[in-house]
Amino acid sequence: MLDLAGNALTQLPDDLPRLGRLRILFCSGSPFEALPEVLGACPRLEMIGFRGCGIHTVPEAALPAGLRWLILTENRIEALPAAIGRCSRLQKLALAGNRLASLPPEMAGCTGLELVRIAANRLDALPGWLPALPRLAWLAYAGNPFCAAVEADRQREGRSHPFAWDALEIGEVLGQGASGVIHRALWHDGGERREVAVKLFKGAVTSDGLPEDEMAACLGAGAHLSLIPILGRLAGHPEGRDGLVMALVEPAFRSLAGPPSLASCTRDVYAPGTRLGAAQALGIARGIASAARQLHARGINHGDLYAHNILYHPDGRVLLGDFGAASFVPPGASRLAAALERVELRAFGCLLEELAERCPPDPGAALGALARRCQAPEPARRPSFVEVEEALARLAA
Repeated sequence: MLDLAGNALTQLPDDLPRLGRLRILFCSGSPFEALPEVLGACPRLEMIGFRGCGIHTVPEAALPAGLRWLILTENRIEALPAAIGRCSRLQKLALAGNRLASLPPEMAGCTGLELVRIAANRLDALPGWLPALPRLAWLAYAGNPFCAAVEADRQREGRSHPFAWDALEIGEVLGQGASGVIHRALWHDGGERREVAVKLFKGAVTSDGLPEDEMAACLGAGAHLSLIPILGRLAGHPEGRDGLVMALVEPAFRSLAGPPSLASCTRDVYAPGTRLGAAQALGIARGIASAARQLHARGINHGDLYAHNILYHPDGRVLLGDFGAASFVPPGASRLAAALERVELRAFGCLLEELAERCPPDPGAALGALARRCQAPEPARRPSFVEVEEALARLAA
């Protein structure tokens, strides 16, 4: 692994391929104008990160044959080479915050793709082949022209119920992610005082998308027992920062898993020895399936349905969070809505598989069987979230 991020490099040496064991290379934050062609000659290189470099050109020769992970977030890329379609091992592709007006149809050959981030680009439509990819599970596409109208409507709706900054006493940091920092806070309005959580957004494009789309999705998700309650939007911050005021989660809730590692690429990492009781596993599965069903009924694709975005309680209660990759489905696009639901179902199938591996055989075997249905290579053969909810209810009974 070679991490050269944050330097003043504009090119890489021609003899870089002499590093015969180099698998991971990060050069983010360096002023490259083009992705270096020499990368394609590195024999074992499979993970590449050039975020925020100002890159405008991706040469065909720059893509190694064994590429699995390509991060090009927040650049100036207007087109990708057709040769990317030959990267059949590619699993993770992050292109948010570029200038892409289309994706090459040859990318339909990237049948190993599991996570795709194309938010905040210039796409007039979502390519039909994209949700049909057999392994795609985590997709973020907000902030593109084809969904601009619905995003504007949802953002206007989200400006109701403002919480004044002056009515909040900000306390300790509870956690942070790519889009913002969450603080404990005390809200007071007249005689009423209440402990809450406040998420202050950083205001920049993240690897998943734009903060304003995340806020609109959170506010549009509606009330649900398995979603963290959103109380309203922050107003009057002295630096003009955006924020959300949320219910404070009970301290007994904890993260189900950690995010993917460089080794796991797209799959979450659980603490060694993690075990779940039958009631816990079923409670997590039913709660997340129900929340996902509501989101899709409201035209929202979560885009990041992962165990590391799930908080669970020992009694089986569960909360789905982190809407940073959430995207809206344009009104009237029923076929696209169904296709996106089947993509999210594969992500849910991965979660079921992980639960099945960590709970007793009963219900583990049944959860594993349902996971395989949700991960069917042909997306049209996957069940809907309504059908999944019904299957889990029968299993619990």
